[in-house]
Amino acid sequence: MADLSQIVKAYDVRGVVPDQWDEALAELFGAAFAQVTGASAVVVGHDMRPSSPGLSRAFARGAAARGVDVTEIGLCSTDQLYFASGHLGLPGAMFTASHNPAQYNGIKMCRAGAAPVGQDTGLAEIRSLVEGWLENGAPEPAQTPGTLTRQDVLADYAAHLRSLVDLSGIRRLKVVVDAGNGMGGHTVPTVFEGLPLELDAMYFELDGTFPNHEANPLDPKNIVDLQQRVREVGADIGLAFDGDADRCFVVDGKGDPVSPSAITALVAARELAKHPGGTVIHNLITSWSVPEVVKECGGEPVRTRVGHSFIKEEMARSGAIFGGEHSAHYYFRDFWNADTGMLAAMHVLAALGGQSGPLSELVAEYDRYAGSGEINSTVVDQAGRTAAVRAAYEGVPGVEFDELDGLTVAASDWWFNLRASNTEPLLRLNVEARDAETVSRIRDEVLAIVRA
Repeated sequence: MADLSQIVKAYDVRGVVPDQWDEALAELFGAAFAQVTGASAVVVGHDMRPSSPGLSRAFARGAAARGVDVTEIGLCSTDQLYFASGHLGLPGAMFTASHNPAQYNGIKMCRAGAAPVGQDTGLAEIRSLVEGWLENGAPEPAQTPGTLTRQDVLADYAAHLRSLVDLSGIRRLKVVVDAGNGMGGHTVPTVFEGLPLELDAMYFELDGTFPNHEANPLDPKNIVDLQQRVREVGADIGLAFDGDADRCFVVDGKGDPVSPSAITALVAARELAKHPGGTVIHNLITSWSVPEVVKECGGEPVRTRVGHSFIKEEMARSGAIFGGEHSAHYYFRDFWNADTGMLAAMHVLAALGGQSGPLSELVAEYDRYAGSGEINSTVVDQAGRTAAVRAAYEGVPGVEFDELDGLTVAASDWWFNLRASNTEPLLRLNVEARDAETVSRIRDEVLAIVRA
């Protein structure tokens, strides 16, 4: 029997193909998804990885065998799949392993209206069904199978985004976009078509073997080409999308990375201008600048755990207008509370193109503190090392602790968060302070304990 514990994570399904899972298993997941959602119809899409079309079609067959009508939208970004789920009012499944290496693939699933499917909202039940069928045999097919229908929603997706952020009146901008051979190469040309943007396209050829670099802009080595190109051509801005193009990273006209927290604060200010007094969600490793800006703009900041299911659930509960994570996931009420890097990028372009200064000056007011970035340490005894870190700071005057997600320790001029990975033997450290010297000091103190 396949070991589903290795591929079913807290929020999605992800593993090596075909060593950990294959089309036969994808077909069972399709049947289980149909049963758990109870839907009469679903929508399915996939990215450009070599294994994605086959896995996607197998999933569709599994759902159709249970009597569910399947709309296949083919090649798409993850946020395009969320658009289809919201626009069509159907549960959805996206075949992608996002920023992971080429040999991986996975499924991101949602209910109708792009509502999340997480461990407590259907994923555990799907896993249990699949495990039972692997042990006892596949379920009986429905008396009347569902239909498989093709539909292209790219133009509708682009039109929806452009209805939310009007770029038609901005000054002309030179924009370098690194799609990393991922789905940004599919969506960007349609979304940007006819806008006052001079597009310099890098690695737009869809290639799930990632011949140029990993499609993971969170790793600094993967934006080096973009930074160099921005400087070479004198661009106003550079954008880098991850493999499934649901996240977008930004570099300014000097080629320097812009913190996702600064982007969160900038977009929050723009959304609050449209929706005065609105609630904005931010996870606990975003910068202090985010809740500060939200309050300055008359909004209500709400802090939550790291992870898209937690953000989406809190947005639905609170009616929040926007949410941001330091991993460059950006969530919008006007986009069914789902994350879309493309819409965040359009907000940045609108802000930049609506004034005459460079991006570095525009974002300076939103980037107020020094940060370490996320530092990973391989640790077998994660709980023990975390407890040791807490013990080391318990006697420090003026320090406060919370355990909303891992361990957060905060003083008047610095804070850090130490979290265990859900899927690997890692502890993840983020430090922020009012100056770089304090960041270095706290970082080194904590890592000395974590890695002892």
